[in-house]
Amino acid sequence: MSGTQSDVTSLEGKVAFITGGARAQGRSHAVALARQGASIVVTDIGHDVEPLPYSLGTAEELAETVAQVEAVGGKAISALADTRDLASLEAAATTAVDTFGSIDIVIANAGIAPMTGTQDERLWHLALDINLTGTFNTVRATMPRLIEQGRGGSIVLISSVLGIQGTATDHWGSLGYVASKHGVVGLMQSYANLLAPHRIRVNSVHPTGIATPMVDNPGMAAYHASVGGAPTSRNALPVEVIDEIDVSHAISWLVSDTGRYVTGVALPVDAGYLNS
Repeated sequence: MSGTQSDVTSLEGKVAFITGGARAQGRSHAVALARQGASIVVTDIGHDVEPLPYSLGTAEELAETVAQVEAVGGKAISALADTRDLASLEAAATTAVDTFGSIDIVIANAGIAPMTGTQDERLWHLALDINLTGTFNTVRATMPRLIEQGRGGSIVLISSVLGIQGTATDHWGSLGYVASKHGVVGLMQSYANLLAPHRIRVNSVHPTGIATPMVDNPGMAAYHASVGGAPTSRNALPVEVIDEIDVSHAISWLVSDTGRYVTGVALPVDAGYLNS
C-alpha cells in the first residue's frame, strides 16, 4: 500500500451519513469519523415508539452530536428521519449532498432492542421494521448517490453478536431482535456482491453488549427477570461490556483506505463472546 499511515486513515474530503446518530453508538461513530476528517450527517427519529420501554433519540440530542463533532474541528448537519420511512431517508440524503457535495460513507446504525417483561406481538414487528427494513431503507436511500459519484465508497451495517448466533428464547422482542440482526448479514453479503463493481465495500459489525440506553433500561431488566435473570457475560475477555468507541474504532478502520480490500465481512467486536 502506498502512502503514509496518516494518508490511508484520513477521511479528509469524505462525507459520512450515520443513522441513529443522536446518542450512544451513533454519536461515538460521528465524532470518531470527524476526528479523521470526515464531514458528518446524522439522522435520528426524534420521537418515542410504542411499546418500546425506553426513549429514542431526540432533536436536542442530535444537536448535541453536531456540537460534539464541531468541538473536535469537524463539520456536521442533522436531520430527523425515521428509517422505516424511505422517503425521509431519501430527503436526508439529498440534504447531505446539497450541503457537502457527496456521500462517501454510510453507517446504518439505527436499531432497537425491544425486550420487555411482557409478551407483545408488536415487538416482533417493530424489531423487523426498524432493525431490518430500516437498514434496507438506509442502503436504498444512499446507494444511488455512491454509484453516481463513481469514486467508490464504504457502507457499514451495525448488527450484533446475536446476528451471528442465536439464543434460547420464545420472547417476541428477543426473537425479533435475533431474526432482524441475522437478516442484516444477508443484506450485507448481497449488497457487497452487488456493489463491488462500483468499488463500494459493504461490511457488518457485530458488537457484544454495550452499556447504552438500548440495553440499560427498566424494560430490559424486566425481560431478564421474566427469563430467570440476566445471563452471565459470555465474553472470553474479562469485561462485562465494551464501550461505544471500541465499535467506532472498528468502523474507522473499515471505512478508511486501510480496509480498502475488505468487503463482505461480518466483523465481531465482541471481547471473544462468539468464541466462548
